[in-house]
Amino acid sequence: MNDPETLSLFYCDDALKADPRVYKKETGALGLPEFGTRTTRRVLEETRPHVFSDLVIISGLSHGTDVWAGNAESLIQQGICTLSEVIGCRDDIMTYLLAKNLEPLMSFKIMESVRKGKGLSEEWEKAMKDHDVPDWYIDSCKKIKYMFPKAHAVAYVMMAVRIAWYKVHEPWNFYVQFLTLRCDAYEIETMTRGLEAIRERMNDIQSRLADRNAAVPVSNKEKSLFDTLEVCEELYARGYRIGNVDLYHSKARVFSYDPQDHQVIIPPFTVIDGLGGNVADSIERARNEAPFLSREDILKRTQLSDTLMKKLGSLGCLEGISERNQLSLF
Repeated sequence: MNDPETLSLFYCDDALKADPRVYKKETGALGLPEFGTRTTRRVLEETRPHVFSDLVIISGLSHGTDVWAGNAESLIQQGICTLSEVIGCRDDIMTYLLAKNLEPLMSFKIMESVRKGKGLSEEWEKAMKDHDVPDWYIDSCKKIKYMFPKAHAVAYVMMAVRIAWYKVHEPWNFYVQFLTLRCDAYEIETMTRGLEAIRERMNDIQSRLADRNAAVPVSNKEKSLFDTLEVCEELYARGYRIGNVDLYHSKARVFSYDPQDHQVIIPPFTVIDGLGGNVADSIERARNEAPFLSREDILKRTQLSDTLMKKLGSLGCLEGISERNQLSLF
């Protein structure tokens, strides 16, 4: 929880140890749960959190309604207060008011009203002013529509920091799990071709998104693919790479890494378009029973169709395997 390199991912990307001439981002939070979305990364860029408690506040800000945008964001930008002073979670209101010596019951009622978006009564507002609660704090309370509980925020941050530790110290495990569990679309032909090919594809998607009159509109799959490629870009920049689908080393449904070289991430059979889980399972099961003798043997012992066999061939997965079973007499 207090590893300096791990926490640094939330305010810079130095811990990724990527060559800055090739890859440089404002933070290293890409792919981290709760903090990896574009919206939350922008919050990180504006607030530069350095400690765990700052991350808890950001988690509350990102899950609340009218807590960040037009509220805490403006206060921080104008220099009125710092991240540690804004209202992040619902519990912060009560503890802050208790510190200002308001009555406990009134502090609780104010917190409950604000967190539900019901604002402040005149009586509460007067009591807050009488106890030196600043005007910006009162105005902030009035804008809030919903607030996140601190216990939930802490749990989310603990999860994010634990996963961030792997991203820093065991990147191969981080990328294997992220690509398996958090990606909805793959384009293995692009993912295996390296940094430039990935960036070219990302630029293609971005340019068509920006062009309302694009000849070929961006599909939902391409939008999901962009998120996958964004992580692949970082992966390559850190010295890792996506290997090819391998007939004997790929798993059926999950990514893995080469035990001989942790910098090579091996994709599963299911990244191939049209190749479902049951077919992938049949390949893994058949190869564990006995080596494949030929392409004919593969078709016979698995659920692969001719079309999928051609796709495997085009990806270079069948090199060195003959078309048919052959018996040599000499």
